[in-house]
Amino acid sequence: MKKPTTITLAVLLAAISAALFSPLTGAETAGVQSLRTEDVAAPDQAPEDKPYVGKTPGEQEKIARTYEQQPPLIPHKIDGYRIDFKKNRCLECHDRPFYKEEKSPKIGDSHYRDREGKKLKHIWMGRYDCTQCHVPQVDAKPLVENTFRSVPVKAAKGK
Repeated sequence: MKKPTTITLAVLLAAISAALFSPLTGAETAGVQSLRTEDVAAPDQAPEDKPYVGKTPGEQEKIARTYEQQPPLIPHKIDGYRIDFKKNRCLECHDRPFYKEEKSPKIGDSHYRDREGKKLKHIWMGRYDCTQCHVPQVDAKPLVENTFRSVPVKAAKGK
């Protein structure tokens, strides 16, 4: 193919792509709803900052789990908790040497095994970042309706 023909086809393809994939405005968004706002064309807004349900560690009840194997939810604030390669504030209360004295839940035994299942004396680094699974709770309205109902634990184990 000749160079001018190739350039012409490339420009034409770019123009068609731009027309097809341009942001939706006006009539194209009629009837479309967003999780954040009624107006889909409105710019994204940061969600309202909600306070955590719990206060300081040990002052509130544990949050019930809604299904088997669900990571426990954090029932207290974790603002300012340091979790990096040098320090993990969660371990100060929940690690094996401290949980009894602190009267806090012990970290699960699965966190002391590597991916091959080998038992370790310390937390496996793959489980070291607690907040990748465990999250603090806030009193916030759900973004979408949720009709999930937990299966009673006894019924689930009787399968």
